[in-house]
Amino acid sequence: MKVTVVGAGAVGASCAEYIAIKDFASEVVILDIKEGFAEGKAMDLMQTASLNSFDTKITGSTNDYSKTADSDICVITSGIPRKPGMTREELIGINAGIVKMVSASLIKHSPNTIIIVVSNPM
Repeated sequence: MKVTVVGAGAVGASCAEYIAIKDFASEVVILDIKEGFAEGKAMDLMQTASLNSFDTKITGSTNDYSKTADSDICVITSGIPRKPGMTREELIGINAGIVKMVSASLIKHSPNTIIIVVSNPM
């Protein structure tokens, strides 16, 4: 099974780590918009493979949705955090737009994927 995690921040990295440790997938792709961030997270996680006893392949990519092709499950953790003075309605408006764009990009490369959204506000 192949799982993609969009968003390499704390939630996305933890999600990818637990998927690998629990042996839920043979491959995990981490994707982020920040240049080199997902690649670095993937490298860090792969360096813990022997310590955490997993053989899941974890790779990272910056904005290259073609790397997510044929994913069985996609977890979207991307979005912005709530800022001071921001209403929940404003936050959901911004994050809904992000999730819409990300979902469309994922479905383009994995039309049969299951999408799980973990984004603010929960």
